[in-house]
Amino acid sequence: MTALTLSASSAASVRADAVVVGLTTGPKGPVVAAGGEAVDRAYDGKLAATLEILGASGGEGEATRLPAPAGFKAPLVLAVGLGDAPADGAAWPAEALRRAAGVASRALAGAKKAAFALPAGDAACVEAVALGALLGSYAFTASRGTGSKGGKEPLGEAVVLGGKPRDKEYKAAAERATVLAQEMNRTRDLVNTPPNELYPASFATLVQAAAKEHGLKVEVLDDKALAKGGYGGILGVGMGSQRPPRLVRVAYTHAKAKKTLALVGKGITYDSGGISLKPPGFNETMKSDMSGAAAVFATVVAAARLGLKVNVTGWLALAENMPSGSALRPGDVLRTYSGKTVEVLNTDAEGRLVLCDAITRAGEENPDAIVDVATLTGAMVMALGGQVFAIMGNDDGLRSQIHTIAEAAGEAAWPMPLPDNLRKGLDSPIADLKNIGERMGGGLVAGLYLREFVNDGTAWAHLDIAGPAFHEGAPYGYTPKGGTGSAVRTLVALAERAAAGSLL
Repeated sequence: MTALTLSASSAASVRADAVVVGLTTGPKGPVVAAGGEAVDRAYDGKLAATLEILGASGGEGEATRLPAPAGFKAPLVLAVGLGDAPADGAAWPAEALRRAAGVASRALAGAKKAAFALPAGDAACVEAVALGALLGSYAFTASRGTGSKGGKEPLGEAVVLGGKPRDKEYKAAAERATVLAQEMNRTRDLVNTPPNELYPASFATLVQAAAKEHGLKVEVLDDKALAKGGYGGILGVGMGSQRPPRLVRVAYTHAKAKKTLALVGKGITYDSGGISLKPPGFNETMKSDMSGAAAVFATVVAAARLGLKVNVTGWLALAENMPSGSALRPGDVLRTYSGKTVEVLNTDAEGRLVLCDAITRAGEENPDAIVDVATLTGAMVMALGGQVFAIMGNDDGLRSQIHTIAEAAGEAAWPMPLPDNLRKGLDSPIADLKNIGERMGGGLVAGLYLREFVNDGTAWAHLDIAGPAFHEGAPYGYTPKGGTGSAVRTLVALAERAAAGSLL
């Protein structure tokens, strides 16, 4: 991954391949943003006018190159658009800084070193610039062969100017940005890994390796242990595959922790739909159906690396949903770990079947809150689009807190209801529940189904990240094509809130 350095040096004196400055929109044309004053002076105050001639307006997503002025150690200046400047001299929104830095990193792929002279007046801004730069430089290269022409190498090093390398607050900000970026990129790598390489057993092996590295406790239940324990939901989904399922428990504990979070992740390493086969055009990205489990895994590792004073337990419900002679059939009835029976009417509604077992098991440890994360329903993509995830739950306070935390972390999210009138549609004439209900409001129905497996008195939230977990379009900001690392920032911030004693 791209290296990160803080520097108090001037833009002119930094030896780099490029200096990055910010450009904002103004009533009379683009304006050089704070942090770029020294660069502007080197152009005799005409940097914005020169960039405007080159077509720049300061709008978000723009990247405009021009030769560096005389006396600079770097040969290139890259101006990136920040959009409208904050009113009344307020601090720049962190998300605007992250996106601009991400645009710059992507534009400078192949360069060895870039100096970021973006607005960085405090540690929070330094963290935002650093995180955006590190996320924007991401590239998945593991599947490329020798001699591949698949693209340029990522930016080698990002130097954030305006940082104070010896200041504890700034150093902590840089460390947090590095951990978040590395764990989000871990999630992206897992999501992007081809399903012939990432399957339940290999995923579990990766977790075991990371657990050893970061001092985590890990337990892996294989298919025999799942059968002995009565995990009928996970086993049912995995019946059609030659690669048997796993339930992985990975835990971080802190001696001074007063709160415990249980995070549950859907880990369908490939989802064909099973016997209820997906139509053509919907299978190609289904390696991403384990995004929730990847986000949970990365969050537990991040909590350990940051030394948070909270206990965080991750439950990864891993299975491959395939059609075969041994596959789960529409009409089958499964006995889940909770003891409740489920009539399966659609084998493509499999995520809730693995999650319900894991949620029940997580509840046995009496955590202060359970949060599950899943690419659960296409219905929620229809409702909220491709960049917003949904938040549901049985506790309005937890749901509201997660919404506030997600927005502050730069992840678009929206609280959704669990209407009781939709619950009746889950009633089965032969079992305790059906795995599908009414078609309209299907994302909410899925949440209602999961709620049935949460212990009374336990606060629970459900994040449906089906939209933002995998990006099929062109890269933008710090978001690449493919796996995005959705929900990791929110979950880490949630763990930090719990560590501070201000959760619920």
